[in-house]
Amino acid sequence: MVRAEQVWKSYGSLDVLRGIDLEVELGEVLCLLGPSGSGKSTFLRLINHLEKLDAGRLSVDGELVGYRQRGHKLHELTDREIGAQRAAIGMVFQRFNLFPHLSVVDNVTIGPVKVKGTGKAEARERAVALLERVGLKDKVAAYPSQLSGGQQQRVAIARALAMDPKLMLFDEPTSALDPELVGEVLDVMRGLAADGMTMVVVTHEMGFAREVADQVVFMDGGEILEQGAPADVLSNPTNERFQAFLSKVL
Repeated sequence: MVRAEQVWKSYGSLDVLRGIDLEVELGEVLCLLGPSGSGKSTFLRLINHLEKLDAGRLSVDGELVGYRQRGHKLHELTDREIGAQRAAIGMVFQRFNLFPHLSVVDNVTIGPVKVKGTGKAEARERAVALLERVGLKDKVAAYPSQLSGGQQQRVAIARALAMDPKLMLFDEPTSALDPELVGEVLDVMRGLAADGMTMVVVTHEMGFAREVADQVVFMDGGEILEQGAPADVLSNPTNERFQAFLSKVL
């Protein structure tokens, strides 16, 4: 579903990503671990072309992200074409980014209606079903300011799912939440994983990574230093930097 081949990204003289090679299979959950500034979130943003890579190739479901190849050259897609690619990739951010002036159900329906041309009645029916799935059917008419952080994040997940994505990206979805609210968001993500959703998750929740991930990747300094099944790499890390990181977060 996701293939990165020698992906580089720099800001000025700072190399944020240094030749990332990575694959995520259909239905797989990949958890990206690492300290702040290691390049995890940048890599996530490259997957849906919120950032442009400087070198290498990145594809989702066999299709280059943000570019098409002509001969030996890559040409950037038009804004409309990039938008169509993004519509198939759901993304949930640290901050919930809900529209404060819209009700919960309108936050969930606006994407399908505006982007995909779905009828309002059909979009609302689907939104209510998704809100029920994330445990918020009773909050359909509420506004974001009336919700807890955990509830807002669950609305954000429902909003992403309303676009019927083939891939879900999560950028530290619980880091802005009070500790007692983290579990309700992780429970929704566990349900998505159980349903076979392909997910790339930047997280510091080691218990979630151990339980749900098919593959764990540790990044630092823009490079992958260790990767493998969570039972292997979290219990018996071989990289010294990863060992030091785990000693502080476990």
